[in-house]
Amino acid sequence: MSNIQQLQQFATQVRRDILRMVHAVNSGHPGGSLGAADFLTALYQSVMERKPGFDMMGKNEDVFYLSNGHISPLFYSVLARSGYFPVSELSTFRKINSRLQGHPTTAEHLPGIRIASGSLGQGLSVAIGHAQAKKLDGDRQLVFTLHGDGELDEGQIWEAALYAGAKKVDNLIATVDYNKQQIDGPIQLVMDLGDLRAKWEAFGWKVFEMQGNDMVDIIKVMAEAKAATFQQKPIIILMHTQMGAGVDFMMGTHKWHGQAPNDQQLQNALTQLPETLGDY
Repeated sequence: MSNIQQLQQFATQVRRDILRMVHAVNSGHPGGSLGAADFLTALYQSVMERKPGFDMMGKNEDVFYLSNGHISPLFYSVLARSGYFPVSELSTFRKINSRLQGHPTTAEHLPGIRIASGSLGQGLSVAIGHAQAKKLDGDRQLVFTLHGDGELDEGQIWEAALYAGAKKVDNLIATVDYNKQQIDGPIQLVMDLGDLRAKWEAFGWKVFEMQGNDMVDIIKVMAEAKAATFQQKPIIILMHTQMGAGVDFMMGTHKWHGQAPNDQQLQNALTQLPETLGDY
């Protein structure tokens, strides 16, 4: 799928899935999931070169690591609608004995999941290891990651960033969901990140910026980022999004980071997101 309108329709359905999944169990993280829905849609439906089925090692194909695992409703929806497991399984989200736990885990052997990502800050380190393994194997495919901006408060992120820059891990494209909100409030009030572009450049990374709720810009910038791989620098994309994007009363506030909509709020939200691919 590469047509912009088709990608937008896919993302709209993913947003419906997110809201219905979180509402059904009154638990989960809709804000960041909604905000990053366009990006993950584009990644799995257009940007990454994937093989049919699921191979844990990801040999000779692009792979993705979700580091901010609390936006699992988004990840599960995109994986299911990309053919990794039945879409109907989304109805088991966060239920007893479900493979779709609140944070992705590997114990359930859910196709598409390569690491447990409940603890923030670890995904970049894992992705760097996989990127280096690909080089050792003579594999020219890429490793992609997604991180929350609040996750950049974790020291392990900056250890990994220093390592990747020093070792020229240039088959890696990391993305930061730069919505400027985290669980306790706006980024600048909790832990001001300062000049992120300058920080990553100082660590030896090539930096791109893109509008993460604009499908056209996502496709454009991701193509530019892919073209810049294998040039002695790891790549980071600062992706500007709105938390809660697609639902007017959820946008631009940290209050929906981890709060489920009630019945009335769900219906309000779903009226803003027409069904496009069929609800599960």
